[in-house]
Amino acid sequence: MRFSVARMVAVFIKEFQQMMRDRLTFGMAVGVPILQLVLFGYAINTDPKGLPTALVAADTGPLAGSIVASLQNTGYFRIVHQGTSEAEAEKLLEAGDVQFLVIIPPQFTRRLVRGERPALLVAVDATDPSASSNALAALNAAAGQALERDLAGPLQRLRQGPAPYEVIVHRRYNPEGLSRYNIVPGLIGTILTMTMVMLTSLAMTRERERGTMENLLATPVLPAEVMAGKILPYVVIGYIQLGVILGAAWLLFEVPLVGSFTLLMAMIGVFIVANLGVGFTFSTLARNQLQAMQMTFFFFLPSMLLSGFMFPFRAMPQWAQWLGELLPLTHFLRIVRGIMLKGNTAGLLLPELWPMLAFMAVAVFVALKRYRQTLD
Repeated sequence: MRFSVARMVAVFIKEFQQMMRDRLTFGMAVGVPILQLVLFGYAINTDPKGLPTALVAADTGPLAGSIVASLQNTGYFRIVHQGTSEAEAEKLLEAGDVQFLVIIPPQFTRRLVRGERPALLVAVDATDPSASSNALAALNAAAGQALERDLAGPLQRLRQGPAPYEVIVHRRYNPEGLSRYNIVPGLIGTILTMTMVMLTSLAMTRERERGTMENLLATPVLPAEVMAGKILPYVVIGYIQLGVILGAAWLLFEVPLVGSFTLLMAMIGVFIVANLGVGFTFSTLARNQLQAMQMTFFFFLPSMLLSGFMFPFRAMPQWAQWLGELLPLTHFLRIVRGIMLKGNTAGLLLPELWPMLAFMAVAVFVALKRYRQTLD
């Protein structure tokens, strides 16, 4: 039989019509490239500026003021807290409310005028080295230019040689600036997001495709019981995955666990259930496993890009940060890095825990509602 263009065109028309009837697949084929273009074109930025900074100034002299103004003029430092004690500022840094802590010690101006090269202390949250690397480079560059206008007349002599003051940088929670300290804890969240949503989204669609959905619907099982029964095995799988990741983190990458292991396990449990709720919702929306996989990718892509895993969260525009705050992965990354690298306690994690609990409650409610509609 010879190749027939007419038969080929007939098959093409049939396949195209079938594709157009599957609106979800067609929408994903169009929506995913648009989503990628928008996120990579507008939301992704590897050079964060306006980073929140706490200022503890024991010396408020004019030279100290010029140095602070020079830091703000770089565009990387945004003073959001000042007039606080050093202990209060340390708590802000530990909680992740600020990225930098600038400390001007007592008698800074007096020692500078006398040529003693006093130290300007800068503490940085180095859990994400890429978020602060450019800011630290700008800090060192600004050190030699901050007092150019002030060093005149009798102070002209201070222009000779190195900068009249020394900048001492303390990289907190990651002194060596190792990227694996940031990436490996983040992988816990991204791997669990991808696998938990994907595996659960296939649960109901698999029942339909195998023809066993009718048998399940005929059983006297409540929607909540079906949902719990299908979710709990994947909770076990999630903790098995967690054990593998944590084992590799400690044995291969030497990532520390400063905080409570029990607290970490509890927080991960909330995160797993939240993602399983999303996956179960997708399984009630999709008509086949292909659509379930497409929905999973559509959820995983913004979660990975807008959560702060791949790119600094504070580098994104405000609208992208608002979207990122709606995703459980964003809050989980702050929790897991806070526990593993900073040793955060439950009290410091509450601002990140309640959004995850709210997301989990909404996901479970929608999943149950959709499942009841499926029963009808």
